[in-house]
Amino acid sequence: MSVDMNSQASDSNEEDFGVNSEEEDEEDGGEEEDQGDIEAYYEGVASDVEQQGADSFDPEEYQFTCLTYKESQRLLAEVNTVANALKVLPAVAKLILVHFHWQVTQILDRYKSNSSLLLSDALVQPSSTCRSATAPQSLHCGVCLQVVRRDALLALPCQHSFCKACWEQHCTVLVKDGMGVGISCMAQDCSLHMHEDFVLPLLPAEELKDKYRRYLFRDYIQSHFQLQLCPGADCPIVIKVQEPRARRVQCSRCSEVFCFKCRQMYHAPTDCATIRKWLTKCADDSETANYISAHTKDCPKCNICIEKNGGCNHMQCSKCKHDFCWMCLGDWKTHGSEYYECSRYKENPDIVNQSQQAQAREALKKYLFYFERWENHNKSLQLEAQTYHRIQEKIQERVMNNLGTWIDWQYLHNAAKLLAKCRYTLQYTYPYAYYMESGPRKKLFEYQQAQLEAEIENLSWKVERADSYERGVVGGEGELSASDRGDLENQMHIAEQKRRTLLKDFHDT
Repeated sequence: MSVDMNSQASDSNEEDFGVNSEEEDEEDGGEEEDQGDIEAYYEGVASDVEQQGADSFDPEEYQFTCLTYKESQRLLAEVNTVANALKVLPAVAKLILVHFHWQVTQILDRYKSNSSLLLSDALVQPSSTCRSATAPQSLHCGVCLQVVRRDALLALPCQHSFCKACWEQHCTVLVKDGMGVGISCMAQDCSLHMHEDFVLPLLPAEELKDKYRRYLFRDYIQSHFQLQLCPGADCPIVIKVQEPRARRVQCSRCSEVFCFKCRQMYHAPTDCATIRKWLTKCADDSETANYISAHTKDCPKCNICIEKNGGCNHMQCSKCKHDFCWMCLGDWKTHGSEYYECSRYKENPDIVNQSQQAQAREALKKYLFYFERWENHNKSLQLEAQTYHRIQEKIQERVMNNLGTWIDWQYLHNAAKLLAKCRYTLQYTYPYAYYMESGPRKKLFEYQQAQLEAEIENLSWKVERADSYERGVVGGEGELSASDRGDLENQMHIAEQKRRTLLKDFHDT
């Protein structure tokens, strides 16, 4: 059975984003440097444990594929199918697919039900009410107010006409700001999207057109329910899955490990929203975190981080154009008389009572309890990484000196990797427990957490003891006895079983 990194990457990485093949050489060098890195602890461990009779079910097993740029482009071939079915341009079909997250079946069903509503919901065609209210044609540009020839006026299906120069400036500014699919009509209160066939001729330079194409591709991938861009620096690899879930994936090119759903560090058993809250809370002691808390918030629609740089509380997200109130994050269109409520400070009449202070102290005590353990396991991971590298070096030295083969010493290598794998899971159980409501289920979780922690500490002690033997610190013989080796391998089996049991019961439940 394979572990959760069943990736099938193409070797043709020179195709990625049309870049030069010299990047492939850099990739090869990077892969050699990554050999032996503790972040690769998932590789090759599961099969070793299974040979010892561990439970064959792995709750982290997740099928995914690593795709190059050209392979990803071929995957977006639904465009022609949708364009033919909806009788629209392929460029318009792309906007529709983005809006509906590339759910082709849903698009075709909705089109059969109400084609006009589908097109207006996807912001590629104005609604019937907007079309009836369209202003009469004028020879004045709606932006610069200059009188221009009729053939110099350009308009989207909404019929808002502007001169070519204003369209060019509008598109140029937005593309330079990193906008792709989200470029819309310049008319006030019109959110009709501009398709690529309309935008590309308006961009003055080929370099800007290439940027726009890259931004479009980024938006296509980010909107696809089965695809994610690798978050690694300048990495063009796209991860494809059958069912989008909060599972661990690893890029075959840059070896970046991340959660498929949120593109952040893998965090099982904690879910994406909880780990985001936890990491924000952990950072609150720093001045940077205090600034973030005071000056930035997440857009309530697309969750992008937004900074407030002016006095007005009417905010518009630069990514999804959602209008909301800065104070309460409510929809600005329906805000109305609620504005006073969200700007009024609601005083607590019991703030000076001792019970409130006691509750605050208890809340802080609870947080520190979980944070100290979270941070402690993080530091343990770093220290055990040093042990792992020492074991790696010792194995290499012994193999070079003909004191056995790699297979003879691989059990030490696997033990150190499995230890890191188990401790990593244990570290992320603490945010899960912190936000978990009290009750029988939490008691069960804490019991399994304690069991896992005990077995991890046992395994850690045995790995460090094995490392001491290998360095000649203990016993003087420089190697473990057969019984010690068997004890270590048995402990690996127990620790991995405890880890899998906890994830099976509490991951994504």
